[in-house]
Amino acid sequence: MPPIISIKNLRKSYGSKEVLKGINLDIYPGQVIGYIGPNGAGKSTTVKILCGLLSDYTGEVMIKDMDLKTNTLKIKSLIGYVPELAELYDVLTPSEFLSFMGALYNLPAETIKDRVQKFLSALGLKDVIDQRMDTFSKGMKQKVLIASGLLHNPEIVILDEPLSGLDANSVLIVKDLIQRLAQEGKTIFYCSHMMDIVEKVSDQIVLIDQGVIVANGSLAELKTQLGDKSLEQMFASLTVHGSLSGATDEIMDAMNN
Repeated sequence: MPPIISIKNLRKSYGSKEVLKGINLDIYPGQVIGYIGPNGAGKSTTVKILCGLLSDYTGEVMIKDMDLKTNTLKIKSLIGYVPELAELYDVLTPSEFLSFMGALYNLPAETIKDRVQKFLSALGLKDVIDQRMDTFSKGMKQKVLIASGLLHNPEIVILDEPLSGLDANSVLIVKDLIQRLAQEGKTIFYCSHMMDIVEKVSDQIVLIDQGVIVANGSLAELKTQLGDKSLEQMFASLTVHGSLSGATDEIMDAMNN
């Protein structure tokens, strides 16, 4: 089976700072990829490139055998994106916002109406479907973003900290949803700092640090390579440059002086 996403020697710089330093990665249909790394490692830049939001990179990104640079609009129609920051048109209601998003994907009006009702009901927003979102909490806005990312039934779902602000029950729903989508052949690219959830939902875990991939494999493969550790312990051993306890001691000393 050919990869649905193929990334070869991906590089991206902001001015003189090289953020991605040659990423190589193949992702296959139905996989859940846990893409993790510390702040500044290059995760968000990778996501923005895959979503077609950044085009001034070098290297090659192929999605369904199409070059991302020359087929950006077509590829965008295949992707559902849920960002971490819930930036919405607050003066709209969830129904109005999602109807607008559905129209952008040329979905039939009846399909939009049906999906909006079912999605928001499942996410616990049925009673506020016609309420302006300027009064919504972060978690409520995040649920609208999740509905927006899945509304057009995309083949590839890119999730960047999708659980931000969600309550415990909603987190369980999204975890189950990720696994169900993968079972149906959807490809999930999941960025998160929540190691326990990455462990549970990912078929393949890719750890990036300072613009390069430092570990790549299933959890079992990583345990074989790095020792029988938790993902959190592996993350720390590969990305902490210095001593965790030393950093804590420094903070405590500063507070007590």
